[in-house]
Amino acid sequence: MVRDIEKMIAVGLVWGATNAIMRRGALLWDQALKSSSSSKPPQHSTLPQRIVFSLRNWLKLLSIWQYTVPFVINLLASATFFAILSDAPISLAVPVTNATTFAATAVFGMLLGENTHVGRALLGTAVIVSGVWLCIKS
Repeated sequence: MVRDIEKMIAVGLVWGATNAIMRRGALLWDQALKSSSSSKPPQHSTLPQRIVFSLRNWLKLLSIWQYTVPFVINLLASATFFAILSDAPISLAVPVTNATTFAATAVFGMLLGENTHVGRALLGTAVIVSGVWLCIKS
């Protein structure tokens, strides 16, 4: 059981870190879309034209390595999470992993220099850690 909890926390940390890093990549994508002349589909476009437009935008996003690399790592953590679910009770795996993800996203966001209310983030992280500890001990 302890080994499963370690895996859950590890997955939550990876998800949290990659969430914060992907946010940076998404901001780069947003800047690229704003700077391009075709950032919005033509006003009276057909459904196939809108689909092609959306696919081009997604390809632009995937071409930004600062988004794609953490996205792939995040997906690998998701596969690990599903493997964990085969051995651990879902009533423990979901709260522990999601709480750890939330806390890790806040901490990694702060480490990456995002504008955050540090006191609130630390208080929230402390509450999350307490909740995870309660889940584990019960």
